Amino acid sequence: MYAVVKTGGKQYRVSAGEKLRIEKLPAAVGSELVLDQVLLIGEGPALKIGTPIVNGASVKAKVVSHGLGEKVMTFKLRRRKNSKRHRGHRQGFTEIQITGITAA
Repeated sequence: MYAVVKTGGKQYRVSAGEKLRIEKLPAAVGSELVLDQVLLIGEGPALKIGTPIVNGASVKAKVVSHGLGEKVMTFKLRRRKNSKRHRGHRQGFTEIQITGITAA
């Protein structure tokens, strides 16, 4: 069984037992999360597609850790103007482990 959930403005295909890095959430390590914006649930050849979400469906997950992603460097140069700009950014993430998927 798998599901497509929406969190942090992105969509993820998840199944029970897998680990996933999502946008940072304000949840403590070890706490349980319920992702209720389930867009699709699939089990074998059968699909339940929501309009836009599947009513009564949810995905349970456990927060494993928080962290920062790889550093992304940006460099802007305006030629012949003696203007340069260096910026770096590390996006925060929350690593979760999917514990279960419940369908309506």
